[in-house]
Parts: sequence; structure tokens; C-alpha cells
Amino acid sequence: MNPRVFREYDIRGNADRDLSNEFATDLGRAIGTFLKRAGAKRITLGRDCRVTSPRLHKSLLSGLASTGIAVIDVGIVATPVQYYSVFHFDTDGGVQITGSHNPGEDNGFKILKGKSTIHGAEIQELRKLIEAHDFVEEGGHEYEERDIIAPYLDMAVSRIEMGPRRFKVVVDAGNGVGGIAAPLIKRLGFDVTELYCEPDGRFPNHHPDPTVEKNVADLIAKVKEVGAEVGIALDGDADRIGVVDAKGRIVWGDQLMILFARSILKEIPGATFVSEVKCSKALYDEIERAGGRAIMWKVGHSLIKEKMKEEKAQLAGEMSGHIFFAHRYFGYDDAIYSAARLVELLSRSDMTLSDHVDTLPKLYNTPEIRYELADEVKFEVVKRAIARFKQKFEVNDVDGARVTWPSKNPHEGGWALVRASNTQAALVLRFEAETPERLAEIQKYVEGELKSIEAELKK
Repeated sequence: MNPRVFREYDIRGNADRDLSNEFATDLGRAIGTFLKRAGAKRITLGRDCRVTSPRLHKSLLSGLASTGIAVIDVGIVATPVQYYSVFHFDTDGGVQITGSHNPGEDNGFKILKGKSTIHGAEIQELRKLIEAHDFVEEGGHEYEERDIIAPYLDMAVSRIEMGPRRFKVVVDAGNGVGGIAAPLIKRLGFDVTELYCEPDGRFPNHHPDPTVEKNVADLIAKVKEVGAEVGIALDGDADRIGVVDAKGRIVWGDQLMILFARSILKEIPGATFVSEVKCSKALYDEIERAGGRAIMWKVGHSLIKEKMKEEKAQLAGEMSGHIFFAHRYFGYDDAIYSAARLVELLSRSDMTLSDHVDTLPKLYNTPEIRYELADEVKFEVVKRAIARFKQKFEVNDVDGARVTWPSKNPHEGGWALVRASNTQAALVLRFEAETPERLAEIQKYVEGELKSIEAELKK
């Protein structure tokens, strides 16, 4: 067993190398044991369309059955649809077999205890159960197959409050399992062009991750070709959304958050919003400007969901396109429902999506930058960076170091992020400033400080 497959938020690896049938069976035993000891009696089980998902499904189910836990199998579904099944059937937990936005040869497992995804220590608990071979063994396993897609679509439509305007929409599901976004938006009255909405676990047209620009190139072209106002992309398991406007501009996760927050604040003045340390300063400024309360928190969908509940936030979001609606919804990340909320917002406005994007603050930023660094030293480098930067700057250390340069004039403001990756031997860096020149200065300065810290550690 490769212990590295037990990540912070899920279990994930190369399916052929890391996720053998034996491993999946043992994982089923561990999940069944873990949930039964927490009082669970019945769970739901879903899977994505990857070519290795049927194999993993069969083996996982065998392991679950040996613990005597009852399983409702909802078939091939998007991750948020599987999440909904836990609410709809009121089960005690659930499992989704999915490689999410990763390459086709990868796969993995997302696990719910009660109505929440497990993370951190609870995922490591599953590893310990497997290593100790400490499994519950009981007979009487119950199994049934149930449809969840029709109830999900009915539920989603019932939570949308449309305005009078309609327009053309293109939906690119990347051959993942999020293609049901197209029929949902059609039911709301829109002219929808479907692009790669047929599930195909080989992902023959492009990689199913809409946060990478080249993966939305076909969507941008199709939006312009058919004269659509909005292009919507979903990742492999449809918990991440990507959006493009009629001009071919990508609307990033934090920009979408601004549009959604403005809309919600008209209905709920003073509402709370949660986002993560990688998001633009513009997001936090715009929420405050509109009368809302903005909280900066740690990266990771499970951590964001926990913070949302704690703060009673209406909405949360990440740069990666995970958008979490508690407003009129369940508080989990759902790109299908987020797509419907976007067209709802636009249907109630005289402004097109491009008009809305034109109102967003213009700042200059980098994408996430991976700064390769060994696992053994990455956390120590971040610790020393926090201490060093605090001597000169304002530093938010909720998740690494987010260092702020005050905006004494329009050309000086900016920020930098240095945090240890949860999944790779690397630091994650991101930079933003009010001018391209200042952006380059801040990036050069921070990377120089990191090299200095590395040199200190080598002495």
C-alpha cells in the first residue's frame, strides 16, 4: 500500500499503480468499519466515468459488504450529485469514486461521514485501519440501486429563481460526468449548445480541468461561433466550474465570487462570505464595499465547508472554481448548481456577463506557481518565511504566509502568498499587484527571500 494516496481531502493516486483491487477491497472494509463505529447504518455510493471506476467500484463494494453496512448505489454520477444523494436518501454517509480533475489514468475516493466530507486525521484513520487489518466483520449487507439524477435535477430547478432575460449558453463537460448541467439549464429556458457532454473516461478532447487556460480553448471558440453570452466548463467530477464570457475572457473563481456576493448582498445585507488565501484582494475589498463580511481561510474544500458552517456564511469559493452555496443550498461545492445560479443572476439583470466582468477591479496577478521543494523542508521554509516577513510587513498566517504591501499610492499595493502544498513536494506561490511592474518587483523579492532561507537550511 502506498501511504501517499491518503491525501488531505481525499484518497487519490494512479489507478493501476496505487489502487489495486486488493487495496480497494481493504479500503471498503476500512470505510465500512470507520462509519459503523461512528454509528452509521446506511450509505450511498457513486462513481465517475473513468475506465478504472467499474473495477474499483466492484472491489470497494465487496469490502463495504463485509462490514454489514447497507449501500444505496446511485451509479455513474457527478460528485455533487452523489453528495445530494446523502441528503435525499438521508443516509449516514457516502463514497464517491472519482479522479476529479486529474488525468484519466488517476482515480480516487471522496468520503462523507454524515453529511460532511472527511479530511485530515480522519483520512489517516482509514490508513491505520488498513495497516492494522482492524475491520468490523458482519453479515446482513443490504444493497439496492436507486436513481438520483432525476431527483437532483428537480431539486436544483426548484431552488432557482429566474428573471425574464434568456440568452445562449455553451456547456463543456470535458467528457466527464457533469453533462447534466446542459439539461438543467435547458429546463430553465435557455438555448444550450453542448460540447463534450458525453461521458468518456479517456477524456479524448481535452483534460477535464477548467482552471487551465488551454482546456477552455474549445469552449471560447464555440461561444464566439454560436454567439453565446456565457460558456460554462466543468471539471471531471463537476465540483469545479469554469466560466468564459462572450469576449473570450475567463472569469476566475474569485471573480465569480464577487458577482455572486453582490447578488446575495442585495437580498441579505451584511452576509458573510468565506474564501481562501490564494484569492484576489479585489474579492475581499468588493465584498466589504458591498456591505458584506469577508473571511480569508485555508485552502481545501473540506476546510472551507467547515469554516462556512462555523461562520454561518452564505457562500464560499476557491480560485480553483469550487463554489459553495449555503444560500438556498446545502453548503457543498457543486459546479452544476453554480452554473444554474450564474444564469439565474444574469436572467435577473439587464447587464450581460461581459458587462458584469467590465465592472470588476483590474489587478495584475500570476497563476499558482509551483516552487519545487522537498517534503522534508517545505514546512520549515514556510515557518521561517512567516517569521522573516513579519519583521517588515503585514502577514496573514492562517495558511502559510500571505504578505501585504500597503497601497500608499496606486503603484505600490500588492501581496504575495507562500504556502506548502498539501499534495506535492512544493511550495505554492501567488502574486498580485496594481501594476505589472510592481508585480514583477514583489515576485522577484519574495523568490529571492525563499532562496536565502533555503541556503540557511543547507548550512
